[in-house]
Amino acid sequence: MAGTVLGVGAGVFILALLWVLVLLLCVLLFRASGIARFSVIFVFLAALTITSILLLFPRASEFAAPEVETKVVDTFFIGRYVLLAFLSAVFLASLFLVLTHHVLEPVYAKPLRSS
Repeated sequence: MAGTVLGVGAGVFILALLWVLVLLLCVLLFRASGIARFSVIFVFLAALTITSILLLFPRASEFAAPEVETKVVDTFFIGRYVLLAFLSAVFLASLFLVLTHHVLEPVYAKPLRSS
């Protein structure tokens, strides 16, 4: 599905933007005085008309066209496993060095008497 976000097309976002703008415009017009206050009815009816036009005359067909299955080929397959083997060897060697450093750490004797 090309041109979709979260599984829905651009029409849903257009309708959401339309109704958010209509809601903001209605809130602003409700605070107006005089005849401008009654223009909320016309704004609402215009948004309702635009919504019905967009819903009744869709651009695309109702059924999606069958998609051609694409075959994914990993061309770096061998290189990826060589890199994994190299990193595993480096990890094991560094773990061995850390453990030998920890086990072979010198322990110094404390002096029995200080004179």
